[in-house]
Amino acid sequence: MNRLQGKTAVITGGASGIGLGAARRFVEEGAFVYLFGRRQGQLDDAVAELGASARGVQGSVTDFADLDRLYEAVKAERGGLDILLANAGTGSFAPLGDLTPEQYEQTFDVNVKGVIFTVQKALPLMGPGGSIILTGSTTGVMGTPDFSIYSASKAAVRNLARTWALDLKGTGIRVNVLSPGPTTTELAREVLGEEGLAAMGASTVLGRMGDPAETGAVAAFLASSDSSFMTGGEVFVDGGLAQV
Repeated sequence: MNRLQGKTAVITGGASGIGLGAARRFVEEGAFVYLFGRRQGQLDDAVAELGASARGVQGSVTDFADLDRLYEAVKAERGGLDILLANAGTGSFAPLGDLTPEQYEQTFDVNVKGVIFTVQKALPLMGPGGSIILTGSTTGVMGTPDFSIYSASKAAVRNLARTWALDLKGTGIRVNVLSPGPTTTELAREVLGEEGLAAMGASTVLGRMGDPAETGAVAAFLASSDSSFMTGGEVFVDGGLAQV
């Protein structure tokens, strides 16, 4: 399929995991993709894999100068932006009694403030037909032990999409949330270990972890005109975890 032929996309947190899974699918379907992330080595590896249809830009969504540099490059090289996948995120486990201000600030800086200004700064480059996709999580609608700060940040992301859909009324720009469930990424493997991955996968209705390619396929749907009558919505790719 070439649903994204000639489109320009930005993916934050795009050098690994779900972001890279989406980037692979976007390129496969014809898009040129800017990968934005903090680790230059990961960006270089991802661009080497994706080829001439990808470019890496190093930076953090918490640094406004980095975001400005990203969008200046997009404007200079491509003229505009069709697709934004605001995917960069972070989180760590801690029970209520052990939460710290530093943990709260780090998580909300990346997952909420970072998303807000990633989107705001992209808007001047977008026009009718543009698609904004925010990465949410099943944790935004579920109780998850020891994961309250991350979960609250993803609930905030869900409401941002609802409100922005109204703010963008009349522009032709759509905004939706893509909410993965347990997915086999480098970060998940590092945090949970192999036994933890197996246990988490078993908790889904389908009895397994998701693959970033499966989430990437749904991201491509939301990025394309196949989802042209969708805005303010949320699509779960979670093996049924938050659905039953």
